[in-house]
Amino acid sequence: MLTGWTRRLDAALADLGGHWPGTALHDVEADPARIGALFPAAAREYGREPLRGLPGWTADEAVRVRLLLALPARGAALAAALAELYAHGDPAERVAVLRGLAALDAERGLGERGLPLVADALRANDTRLVSAAMGPYAAARLPAAAYRQAVLKCVFVGIPLAAVAGLPDRADAELARMLAGYAAERRAAGRDVPPDIEPIVHRHRTDQG
Repeated sequence: MLTGWTRRLDAALADLGGHWPGTALHDVEADPARIGALFPAAAREYGREPLRGLPGWTADEAVRVRLLLALPARGAALAAALAELYAHGDPAERVAVLRGLAALDAERGLGERGLPLVADALRANDTRLVSAAMGPYAAARLPAAAYRQAVLKCVFVGIPLAAVAGLPDRADAELARMLAGYAAERRAAGRDVPPDIEPIVHRHRTDQG
């Protein structure tokens, strides 16, 4: 039976037509090692056009996550497979792995085993990786201190805070304090302050007042 993420991806990808889902899913289900060749080929086979059914996703990302969901592995074995794909992937492939973490957590028992990949992405200066890392999986799984630091990283590299999953629920007084300190440093240096900082700082000032 198809589960939530699988249904969403299949519905979004249905518009691609052609040979989707073709033999790729069956190949991965029958021989999981095949994903090593099929995962990189997704962009060539399906392109990178935006998907109407999944705002913010491209076709190759959705295909790759769908392939991940076809893997029979669960838990630690699944985490090992993801680490392998991430380690050997180009930036677009790494983004797809990161985007897939929430689906794999919900449907394949990934648990906190994907956090090392999130941590690696957050150490990068590639905004595509940082943004993908701060999706629903990070919102659900990152410890509070790590989440706060990740939000600051997004501010530092210019990622709009609207793109950070879970921020309305996870922003706390400590994060507001950190953002207020950053804003003060920027103003003291005569630099602009990202406007999306202020709502978080103001909200917690209001709560405390």
